[in-house]
This record gives sequence, C-alpha cells and structure tokens, in this order.
Amino acid sequence: MLKCRTVWRKLAPLARASSTLCRQNVRRTGLHNARLPAHVPGAHMATGPGGGGRENQLYVLLVGATCLGGAIYAYRTVKGDQQRYDERIAEIASRPHRRTQQATTSVQIETPAVPESEPQATPSSEEPSPVVPDAETADSSEAPEPIQAEGLTTEQPSPALPPHAPYLLIGGGTASFAAARSIRARDPGARVLIVTDEPDLPYMRPPLSKELWFSDDPAVTETLRFKQWNGKERSIYFQPPSFYITPEELSTAENGGVAVLTSKKVVHMDVRGNKVKLDDDTEISYDKCLIATGGIPRNLQVIDRAGDEVKQKTTLFRKIDDFRTLDKVSRNIKSITVIGGGFLGSELACALGRRSQDSGLEVIQMFPEKGNMGKVLPEYLSNWTTEKVKTEGVKVIPEALVKSVTCKDDQLEIKLKDGRLIKTDHVVAAVGLEPNVDLAKSAGLEVDSDFGGYRVNAELQARSNIWVAGDAACFYDIRLGRRRVEHHDHAVVSGRLAGENMTGANKPYWHQSMFWSDLGPDVGYEAIGIVDSSLPTVGVFAKATAKDTPKAATEESGTGIRSESETEDVASSPVASSIPAPAETHKDDYGKGVIFYLRDKVVVGIILWNVFNRMPIARKIIKDGEEHGDLNEVAKLFNIHED
Repeated sequence: MLKCRTVWRKLAPLARASSTLCRQNVRRTGLHNARLPAHVPGAHMATGPGGGGRENQLYVLLVGATCLGGAIYAYRTVKGDQQRYDERIAEIASRPHRRTQQATTSVQIETPAVPESEPQATPSSEEPSPVVPDAETADSSEAPEPIQAEGLTTEQPSPALPPHAPYLLIGGGTASFAAARSIRARDPGARVLIVTDEPDLPYMRPPLSKELWFSDDPAVTETLRFKQWNGKERSIYFQPPSFYITPEELSTAENGGVAVLTSKKVVHMDVRGNKVKLDDDTEISYDKCLIATGGIPRNLQVIDRAGDEVKQKTTLFRKIDDFRTLDKVSRNIKSITVIGGGFLGSELACALGRRSQDSGLEVIQMFPEKGNMGKVLPEYLSNWTTEKVKTEGVKVIPEALVKSVTCKDDQLEIKLKDGRLIKTDHVVAAVGLEPNVDLAKSAGLEVDSDFGGYRVNAELQARSNIWVAGDAACFYDIRLGRRRVEHHDHAVVSGRLAGENMTGANKPYWHQSMFWSDLGPDVGYEAIGIVDSSLPTVGVFAKATAKDTPKAATEESGTGIRSESETEDVASSPVASSIPAPAETHKDDYGKGVIFYLRDKVVVGIILWNVFNRMPIARKIIKDGEEHGDLNEVAKLFNIHED
C-alpha cells in the first residue's frame, strides 16, 4: 500500500497537467470560431503528434501501471493474511498434543523453598505443566495458566465488595433486620447492605436466655431451633440464607435485595464524604445509613482487674457464641454462679436451675438488691419472685456485693464485702449493657450523658442522612421524656420506623415499646413505660388459673416472641370487666395482676404479671397521661378477675 501511495504522488502532477491540456484545446477551438460550438464533442485523447498526444499516452501508461501494481499488492496481502490465519489455527489445534508431549518430559520449575520437614511435591503426569504462549502470539484473552506445585496453596483474592450501598445498615441485630424489611417494603428495588461483626445472619436474641435452654434436642447449639412454650418449633434466625443475596451481587441485582457482610466491623465514619471504613481498610460509600450497633455486656471491675485465669472462667452473655459456650461449660462443671438479679440474670438462673434437677449442677444467683428483680419490682413482689426462683433449683444470695474474684485450685473464689466466701467453677456476669457508641467520635455524633446512646430527634435521626435505632438510640418520648430502651420490641419498632424514614416517610417515634421476661414456662410478665422500683406503685392482684402462664399465652397468640403479636395500635375504648373485684384476696398470692408505677400521680409504667395480650390497653393508659382516683377500677380494664 505504501508503494502505491508513492507512485501516485509522482503521477498526480502529470495527470493534472494532461487534464488541464485537454480543457485548453477545447477552449481554443471555441474561441477560434468566434462562438461557442453548438455541440462540443466529448473530450478524448489525441494520438497524433499535435494536441499533446505524447503526454496523454504517457498518462494512460502510468495509470495502467498503477492499477496493475495495486492489484498485485492486494493479491499478495490477502494471500499472506490467509497463510498466517491458517498457521494460527493449526498452532491452536496442536496445543493439547504439545502439552501431552511436554508432560512426559522432565521440566524443571522454580518453586518457593519448602522446609525439610515437609515432603516436596513431585510433578504428576495427570497435571501437565501449561505452555506459555510466545510474546508475538499471546493476547489478552489467553492469559497464561498459573504454575502451582502440588501441596502448595495459592492465596485466593477476597471477593469484591460493593463500593457503594444506597442503604447501609451498621449492625446485624433485630433493629437492622426490621429496618431492612421496612425499606424493601416501601422501596421494592432497594439495595440494602447490612454490616455485622458477628459471623451469623440476623437473629433474635430473647430465645438465647429463654426457650433454647428448655429444648430436649441435644444438637440445639448447632441447629438453634427450639420449641416455643406453645410447642411450635422455629429457628432463632429471622430468615434462611436463601432470603439474602451476596454482597458481591448487590450492585448488579436487577431487583435489588438485602445482603449481609458478616465478620466485618465499621471502625470509622466519614459523615461529610458519606462513607465508612471497615476493619480491613475497605471503604464503602452510602446514600443513607442506619446505626444499630446495639450494646456491649458490662463486666464487674473486680473481674476486669483479675488475671486471665478468672476471665477464662467468666462468661458475658450476649451472642450465639456465648450461648454455645455456656451450654458446653454447664455440662462439664459442678457449680456455676450468676452475678446479677435483673432480666437476663434471672432468666439464666432459672434456665440453669431447671437443668440442674437432672445433672446435679449447683446454680447460684447473687445480686446486691434484697430480692430478685429488685430494681424493677416492688419489694413484696421481688421477695415473692425470689422464692419462686428458689423452687427452680437456684441457690439465691441477696445483698451480695462482690469485693474480689480469684482463682485457686482451678476454682473461683468470690469474696463478698461482708466477708462471705463462695466457691464456684464458672461465673456468668449479667450486670447490664453498655450502648455501643464507638463511631460517635469519628462521625461527630452526640452521645447522651445521662442515658448513653446516640441522641436522635423524633424521627430517630442523628444527622441529615444518618438514623439510629435499637439499644444504641437515645430518643425523646413525648410522654416520658428522653429515654433509652434495651428490649426486643423497641428494636423491632424503632428499626421499622427508621427504615420507613430512610425512604422518606418522616414519621415521629411515638410508640410505647413493651418488654417481657419469663421465669420459666409458668411465670412471666410484660411491661411498658418506666418501671422502676424507686417509684410509688399500686398493685392489684387476683388468683391465677391454668391459662395465666407464658405457655398458655403463646398457645393463644400462636407466637413465642410475644411482642410479635403486638402492634402500634392502642385500645381506643377499653371496656372494663363487669365482674366485681373480690372483697378479699389471699395475702402473698400474686398469681396474676397489674402493677401501676406513678410519677406525680400519673401512671408512667405498667407491669402485667401473668396477664397477657392486654398491652394495647396499657399503652393507651400511659398515652392519655391522666390522673386516676382509683386504680382498682383501672385494673378492671385488664379483666384480671375473669377465670
């Protein structure tokens, strides 16, 4: 092609000169006759000596030679391309044969040094070494195969994480899952990424200290399936793995979805840049973010200051791994001590006490209060509950202030401030929860100095595109003031509302969340509002029947998580029972009843003791915020005197 271009550059001036000469001859003929000819014949090349015939003849020869040269060049080019194509196809077709031949020969490959204690890998004829293509024939679509000696592992690259998540939820608990479900309900194509530092998919925590301990399945620690009080079986996981998509699919999923990134912790938030950094330095940007980091179990300072031997024999109960650890430990020791008389400590003590009846395990529960649940229940009911816990096989030690914990002869010695000494094999510290606010500093978020947790507005917002839900949220209650709640129902409802607001709902959080606790299948209670034993209380009780138990309540509602049967709706017009209250009740008979907690003569909290499925009525009483002259009449709204 270059030759043709060179020839044409040389011939072009001659061609233009010849063409110009022809036009001049025609023009002369017209001018010589003093008029334009009526018909000008088509221009033609003269062959005679006159009229420039020699130049025209040369022009024809040169044009012909050029065309002939171009045709020859094109033919040779096409033929050469065809030959190279055939050679390429033959080379590709011969590769399997050449590899087989090379596999039979001895090829020396440089490999990393292998310690003498490990046998060196020997090449196998079944795994031939690949052939690396020549530099001239290799292309990007044919990358050389890696050379790997047998017995040596090649580190696989970590899967590509999505660089951006429209909805980023930090924390893998109940609040996060409720928010994800709410977001998807309002925005079906939403892409939601949940980041959790736990290795598990989102699950409910209440069964870890309740029903799982009463399962007769020896593999319950692996299956994490349990029978509810009503006999129905379910898993603690909210959804099976098939419900979720993988984080790698999040960016390309046609209809969006919910992905869970497990065993990863968010360590830094860039609020201005709308991105977070994980503990492996991965950065993920977001449009809207929810912080639902929950809390961290508190520990006793005397245990924190003790040696590693004491810490190894101590369990802080919060996660699935803690349940598995405590289940295993309790089957292999003779004595276990639960420190704490609150919800968690009492539930675990009763659960372990039931197990001790068959295994001979000694279960001790100690707390600084005078009675079980002393910070919540009025003193008379706390004392009654303490006796109930003892019937479950638990040795109760009230007014116990721990001074030190030491390890001696493979046992723990707990020394109390009054001089008492308790020996045990293992300790469970159930002394409260500390809200996880690790991201407050990097994100510039405000932490409440009184209640802990991130301060949020009525719509659960901490910043314009950041929401907080669950245990970590410190919200303002229009009836009860600023609060922070650590219960399942609050996590469900606050997570759901935060998810709705992340999609533009702009709803205020006015829900009065409830919580419940069971001391085995026979005694349970539900509570709402501020339930603090330091407040004045009024209790109205009646004789319990066989249906006034947590087991009977779940049989009626069909669910083991009783708050799942609750809604944000309240009883608009509760009807009081027409059955009159008995003139006299048996002393110390607290089979079932209602306890009202008062502040400035207004009911701010209610406990329903073995009274179930009446929470909408309690919610309305607190919402109304009215003074009541006779709370015995108000108790009739709960129909506690009906058999």
